[in-house]
Amino acid sequence: MVSERPELGEKGAGYQAEPELLQEVKPELGDSEIPNGAVPVAALDVRLTWRRWLIVFLFSSYSFCNAFQWIQYGSINLIFAGFYDVTAFAIDWLSMCYMVVYIPFLFPVAWLLDKKGLRLIALAGSALNCIGAWVKTGSTQPHLFPVTVAGQVICSLAQVFILGMPSRIASVWFGSREVSSACSIAVFGNQLGIAAGFLLPPILVPNLQDKERLAYHISIMFFITAAVATALFLLVVLVFKEKPEYPPSQAQALIHSATPSEYSYLQSIRRLYCNVNFVLLIVTYGLNTGCFYALSTLLSRMVLQHYPKEELNAGRIGLTIILAGMVGALISGIWLDRTKTYKQTTLAVYVMSFVGMIVYTFTLDLGHIWVVFVTAGALGFFMTGYLPLGFEFAAELTYPESEGTSSGLLNVSAQVFGIIFTISQGQIIDNFGTRAGNLFLCAFLFVGTVITAFIKSDLRRQQANMHKEQTRLQGSNSQIMNYGLCSVTPSFPIPVQ
Repeated sequence: MVSERPELGEKGAGYQAEPELLQEVKPELGDSEIPNGAVPVAALDVRLTWRRWLIVFLFSSYSFCNAFQWIQYGSINLIFAGFYDVTAFAIDWLSMCYMVVYIPFLFPVAWLLDKKGLRLIALAGSALNCIGAWVKTGSTQPHLFPVTVAGQVICSLAQVFILGMPSRIASVWFGSREVSSACSIAVFGNQLGIAAGFLLPPILVPNLQDKERLAYHISIMFFITAAVATALFLLVVLVFKEKPEYPPSQAQALIHSATPSEYSYLQSIRRLYCNVNFVLLIVTYGLNTGCFYALSTLLSRMVLQHYPKEELNAGRIGLTIILAGMVGALISGIWLDRTKTYKQTTLAVYVMSFVGMIVYTFTLDLGHIWVVFVTAGALGFFMTGYLPLGFEFAAELTYPESEGTSSGLLNVSAQVFGIIFTISQGQIIDNFGTRAGNLFLCAFLFVGTVITAFIKSDLRRQQANMHKEQTRLQGSNSQIMNYGLCSVTPSFPIPVQ
């Protein structure tokens, strides 16, 4: 195990600590030296630890591996369809099964996250990801399509243990000035995995007519993935810790001070669905992310329809979308940490996602693939960059409810809309062409933009942090005033001259 030493973070939690904890603190002045019965403010409770970076990067790594396995079939859809002798729609379902499996398993996994914590969920997610990868290694023959389906279903179950983690890890391990950036880093792994899923399969698995040679290349990709998944699982077992010794923020300190009897999972769900702003965010997040899922799944088919035999460039366009989105997510995360303008930033990014989708739609068939790279990158910068924004805005709107539950509900909405949009857009493309299919997505992005404008900026987590900071400052000022009175008031009679 890695040893850790807490770093001083946001000092002065300002919440009422247990007496036993207060006895462990060595204040500058003893109780006997504090006049007028003034009570000292707890000074130890909020600290940051360097391990937080290890946790978030390890999570990002196995999230990367799982996301790679989601899109590795779709990025070379026609190659796998020919190898297994199935339809392109059947290969699409290998991506869509990630969305289908997530929906029924969200609430059990969210309940486990609340009751058992981060470590168990991390172990389960990385273990299932590893098992699914190894199952796929046994499906490298044309008649073994059911085996590859089984492996993909196991990987999709692993995703349920992954998607709700970013905002929870950010809140549990990072300070209030870092949570948005930390959430962006946690989401990065997933996005980078999708990027690798667009880039590497066309390189590792060339479009060959000889099925024996094709099986060899597919097996190389599957075995590399399984080896990486195994190494990451072992690292999670050895390194991943439940939570830091001290809460990293005032908001987390308040949650830590609550007794277990004060929390009910079912009541939390009811409160979330009674939160009008959060319900609106569920819809808008689902529309935006569902469009992204459909675009990612069908990208190869759309590009190859206008640019035949450009499998490598189709993958590179997908890579461009994701990398640009990662830059957008990083910038928006830093911006949120500095400004806390959640509503304004979310709305601006949503508007630009809509505009970017329109531009991409009308430039896809111009015959210049470099133009597609540019417009797809601009679209990805905003559409993919929106993903961590939604998580963090939800955490603000729903505090002190569990981040795992709120982000899980966002993801369910994304999976539902993703399934609907992928099937619908696929059918529209087959019957009416790519422009009609993309205009279909544009219409729903416009609806999402309008709904986002009606979400109120009720930043409850920020209010909690500000309230506790004010309480701490008031307590400190009270002590200073008491000490001052004690120092200027003589304890003996002044002699009369």
